[in-house]
Amino acid sequence: MTYRVALAFVATLAVPAFAQDARKGSITAADPWSRATAPRASVGAGYLTIRNDGAQPDRLIAASSPRAAKVEIHTMSLDNGIMRMRPLPNGLEVPAGGEASLAPGGNHIMLIDLKAPLKEGERVPATLRFARAGTLTIHFKVGAAGAAGPEAGHGGHN
Repeated sequence: MTYRVALAFVATLAVPAFAQDARKGSITAADPWSRATAPRASVGAGYLTIRNDGAQPDRLIAASSPRAAKVEIHTMSLDNGIMRMRPLPNGLEVPAGGEASLAPGGNHIMLIDLKAPLKEGERVPATLRFARAGTLTIHFKVGAAGAAGPEAGHGGHN
């Protein structure tokens, strides 16, 4: 019996290393991740998928992190062959029964004036603020500098 209790305890310790999703009300923040930054980089980016299981749309209106002086919700767009990045002053809508994807080359969380470089393997805390759901704390899992997505998705798919 002691062996089973010890095994169950060890299993619960391993859960936070894999569980990346966070939920508040109808909002789920799935697979938050980031890329390692260069030693002197002053900015970094965070990516995730936000799902809304509710019957009403919600809006990501702000974000913060103790690792950055300022955090903004940004978008990227191609304008006459030039990639442009700009903040979304009104935030990002998450449709009812739908999702909003924050990914490289598109919408993302911008970490500005980093207090230290983002290092592969660490988790960077951030708080997302939604118009309806309120605040939700997440941790961006930092992958390699050239990572294309989160290292480990649910059920083995990314």
